[in-house]
Amino acid sequence: MIAMSTTVTPAAPPTSRNTAAPPGRLRGALRQLVRGRESAAAWERPALLVLLAMTALLYLWDLAASGYANSFYSAAVQAGGVNWEAFFYGSSDAANSITVDKPPASLWIMALSVRLFGLSSWSILVPEALMGVATVGLVYATVRRHFTARTALLAGSVLAITPVAALMFRFNNPDALLVLLLTLATYLTLRGIESGRIRWVVWAGVAVGFGFLTKQLQAFLILPVLAGVYLAAAPLSWRKRFGHLFAALGAVIVSAGWWVAIVELVPASMRPYIGGSQTNSFLELTFGYNGLGRLTGNETGSVTGGGGATAGGGMWGSTGILRMFENEVGGQISWLLPAALVLFALALVLGRRRPRADGRRATLLLFGGWLVVTAVAFSFMAGIFHAYYTVALAPALAGTVAIGAAAAWGARRLLAVRILSAATVLGTGVWAWVLLDRAADWLPWLKVVVLVASVIAAALLLLPPRRTLAAVTIGVTLVAALLGPLAYTLQTVTTAHTGSIVTAGPTVAGAMGGPGGGRGFGGGAPGGANAPGGTGAAGGTPPNGAPGAGAAPGAGTATGGTGAAAGGGMGSLLGAGTVGSKLAALLATDASDYTWVAAAVGSNSAAGYQLATQQAVMPIGGFNGSDPSPTLAQFKQYVADGRIHYFIAGGVGGQANGGSSASSAIAAWVADTFTAQTVDGVTVYDLTQ
Repeated sequence: MIAMSTTVTPAAPPTSRNTAAPPGRLRGALRQLVRGRESAAAWERPALLVLLAMTALLYLWDLAASGYANSFYSAAVQAGGVNWEAFFYGSSDAANSITVDKPPASLWIMALSVRLFGLSSWSILVPEALMGVATVGLVYATVRRHFTARTALLAGSVLAITPVAALMFRFNNPDALLVLLLTLATYLTLRGIESGRIRWVVWAGVAVGFGFLTKQLQAFLILPVLAGVYLAAAPLSWRKRFGHLFAALGAVIVSAGWWVAIVELVPASMRPYIGGSQTNSFLELTFGYNGLGRLTGNETGSVTGGGGATAGGGMWGSTGILRMFENEVGGQISWLLPAALVLFALALVLGRRRPRADGRRATLLLFGGWLVVTAVAFSFMAGIFHAYYTVALAPALAGTVAIGAAAAWGARRLLAVRILSAATVLGTGVWAWVLLDRAADWLPWLKVVVLVASVIAAALLLLPPRRTLAAVTIGVTLVAALLGPLAYTLQTVTTAHTGSIVTAGPTVAGAMGGPGGGRGFGGGAPGGANAPGGTGAAGGTPPNGAPGAGAAPGAGTATGGTGAAAGGGMGSLLGAGTVGSKLAALLATDASDYTWVAAAVGSNSAAGYQLATQQAVMPIGGFNGSDPSPTLAQFKQYVADGRIHYFIAGGVGGQANGGSSASSAIAAWVADTFTAQTVDGVTVYDLTQ
């Protein structure tokens, strides 16, 4: 008999269900976050984190001083924060009478913040500031893929201290999200060029599509650049390159078109009126007022035309190749614009022998092409143009300057490059003198420091390369190039900005935009109340950054303090007015019994009352008061049905630039039919009497 033995394996001990990462793993992840890639220099990741932290500090500093900033959009955010239909369509009021004159993507993010944290300056503006930090990070990441960490840090730093970027990443206009999405599309396109994989360009198309849902056709200005560079540099056959671009175009259409399709297919009676259009059509808004009309100046319902196809001038300034350098526009973006154009050309010449699919040249072409195409479009658009639009140039400018400077520095052994570099720095200093001299009473010594630094930097750059002078040369050059825009940026972040038209930096001669409030770095002058570029009231902040009952949020003193509740004033086309305590209490009376507690002509006029009461106020005629929403017949029916409590006289209205005169007809009918009363200096009609 053969004996058989069996071996019994002991049972495994029960496993713990605790899935928490061991402390060592957490420490490793934290170290990876701080240290970055093992192949990178030890200082690289900490330097990036410092850049992002300083950008966050810059953009979040005293953020609530601007109150509700642009009341036109803040009112829509308030409406979206309490009503999901208003959220989806981007309605100006929670009762969904009319939308803002833009798609709602930027409002969605702010409205979600309001739903999470309540209505306040911070809940509206912090998302914008975080978009700025993210954009700086994306510019760094894009440049870093093919250039040194120092070059990428320079690109991120230039963007962070560009005055118009500091302005718009602390403001609630759609531009902050638009710039973030365009920068993301550029990064994704570069990844597609590197790998040849279709997924990257498809995601770039999605980013551009959502850019359209942010600010319509402006998002498409970058498409020729992205497509052209992909065709030129992707490591694929022509057939595959075109196939990828058609797929990306499909992504643009789907990501932008789903919302448009819903709006156009839903019956007009079941959705709010499309603000900015004359026929209640988003397609009309896209190709008219917010589309081709911006290029041609033919904007039905607009307050006025632009400069025309020539440099003849207009309310929005003269058109032409020098527009980016004139009046207040120059101080927003043009500090390094001449240098960027010179360095772009120089870098292309120096890299002319690189392979077709070279990533360094592709990165330069993406940023440089974006810069040139957008600048040309802005320079010659004959319709509405504001200086703050130039924030769309900021990431492209930063990337082009950094890459071009790195190329020039690397080729400084060549005498011609040294001469061109010295001339560029000297020219940058002279141009900074011109820009600073436009605000002659603001830090008059600064232009002297910048010019002296530029002369010294130019002299150092002319010298043959010496390692002992490299650090000094770089330092002086950075001071000469960046001290002017840095000072403008510091003035911007220490000044309250309210109203519909705002500009960075101190007030300059001939400027239209203005800060709207006065606590300026170095004492920049505030914009006047109810003046173009100013606000209905001097910009300030609600108590504790929260909405107050006595004053319209954003109303304040000339020094940016908290608004008093005693008086009141009507809003204007470009900003909301203050709301006195008696008027606010009157509007709040029996508010739940009405669809709209009041109606006022013009969106900004209505926005002040809506933000003060947090109740729906009908903005008759939309932003300009020239949209046929509602018609006189519709308004009479609303009144007959008891849906509107008060009509607040004043605001804007009339048949602007071929628009509807319905708002004027409504105001005249109310004045003839109802009895006026004056509350806190404002004429009010009780429509129930």
